Amino acid sequence: MIDYLRGPVVHLEPEYVVLDVQGVGYRVFCPNPYAFAKLEGPVTIYIHYQTREDATLLFGFPTREEQKLFRKLIEVSGIGPRVALGILTGGTPDQLISAIYQENITFLTKLPGIGKKTAQRMILDLRDKLGGLGEVPMQTGLFAVAAEAREAAEALPWEEARDGLKALGYTEAELDRVWLIMKKEGADTGPVDVLMKKALGLLYIAK
Repeated sequence: MIDYLRGPVVHLEPEYVVLDVQGVGYRVFCPNPYAFAKLEGPVTIYIHYQTREDATLLFGFPTREEQKLFRKLIEVSGIGPRVALGILTGGTPDQLISAIYQENITFLTKLPGIGKKTAQRMILDLRDKLGGLGEVPMQTGLFAVAAEAREAAEALPWEEARDGLKALGYTEAELDRVWLIMKKEGADTGPVDVLMKKALGLLYIAK
């Protein structure tokens, strides 16, 4: 079983990298192969090793935490390795974990290959199994502690509300200012429609 590989990236494709490990080129499928384009010298890629009747495949990740998250995702019925890679491409680990904890169907169904039923299965199967992934030092910047995860999740409805307000003609500066006021007043939580109403009230007063 291969846990990780280390060596220089010698080739990039939209779906995979080729890693030279002591003269052997390993094809490793990654969520974002081009993330390795700017790295010089040997890199470490954490591997999920899969053997099928017709092929042996390597799936790779820049951190062990993403490797663990990938393995959790493929345990969900209807999510294979390719779909799991697409999920990790469509959102950061922080966003994904927060969305599962908060049962945010809207966010999950925006991920590649995820419909409503699969999103519901993800929540049902994973919401009690991701706690260990948060046990990572904060300085890694990859996974926040529980409080930060909740804060990130609370911001998701505001992003949708913000898009709606921008469609009404409000500027980025106006929306940033209103969001700061809402956070200061403790009015920064709730569903999208409630956040929009609060923001519109403040925007009206400002004018």
